Amino acid sequence: MTTGLPDKDEVLNAIREAAKTLGRPPSRAEFKSSSGMSEYQVLKHFPSWREAVRAAGLEPHSTNMPLDPGVLLEDWGQFVRRVRRIPTRDQYRREGTYSPGVFEKKFGPWSSIPGHFRSFAESKSEWADVVALIPIEVARAPFVVSTPSQSTSPSVTVPSTQRYPKLENRSTYGNPIDFRGLRHEPVNEEGVVFLFGMVARELGYLVEVLQAGYPDCEAKRQVEPGKWQRVRIEFEYESRNFRDHGYSPDGCDIIVCWRHNWQDCPTKLEVVELKSVIQTLASDEE
Repeated sequence: MTTGLPDKDEVLNAIREAAKTLGRPPSRAEFKSSSGMSEYQVLKHFPSWREAVRAAGLEPHSTNMPLDPGVLLEDWGQFVRRVRRIPTRDQYRREGTYSPGVFEKKFGPWSSIPGHFRSFAESKSEWADVVALIPIEVARAPFVVSTPSQSTSPSVTVPSTQRYPKLENRSTYGNPIDFRGLRHEPVNEEGVVFLFGMVARELGYLVEVLQAGYPDCEAKRQVEPGKWQRVRIEFEYESRNFRDHGYSPDGCDIIVCWRHNWQDCPTKLEVVELKSVIQTLASDEE
């Protein structure tokens, strides 16, 4: 979990203020730019960005309504035209109009979207500038239609009582999570560092340095529009390892861990439990 988050009313008021300034409901990117709040701070109170906008009394783009494939491809093409390159799934999710999941239900894997767009646009002169930005080899990526049976989640669930003997000289892994490019849960501090790097931007952090000494990391985070503040971060697999390692809370502001299990954690220390964070972020990617 994360302490020091804006409360629900603060999030709603920030959405309304952004809408008042724009004259319409804000996009995620517009909201983050105007409010200084991160996506995670919103999703801590609401199941999705769209639900947050609705709770503020506004009507977001409806991605639940059937969308013509051409509408989706045109939006993707306009995005490419604006940024002058093919967007990653995460970049489009943060700054695009629709959820990447809507594209994937229509066309298959995100990697196949450039090819679908080229087939859609190459005979239309108004898209010539965008088609020119899509390398032929990228456009030839195989079009794979996604079906439930192709899920990367394990197809067999082993009963919790089932245990097999551990083989010698063989690596062990955490439980499967399939979070973006990470197949398994972290099992050590190094895994926590890697996972934090994957989501730091969404949590509102800019990492300045990783170091061998205590604390592990220095970063900055936005405290209000146009103003950032330095914070000191210590990575631990479990939060109580901070205590067990004998660290002084005076030298650290935030513990980033996989599991928060330190009941007597000093109130001056914020704790970011990545296990909870990725559950929140993953639910908004559906």
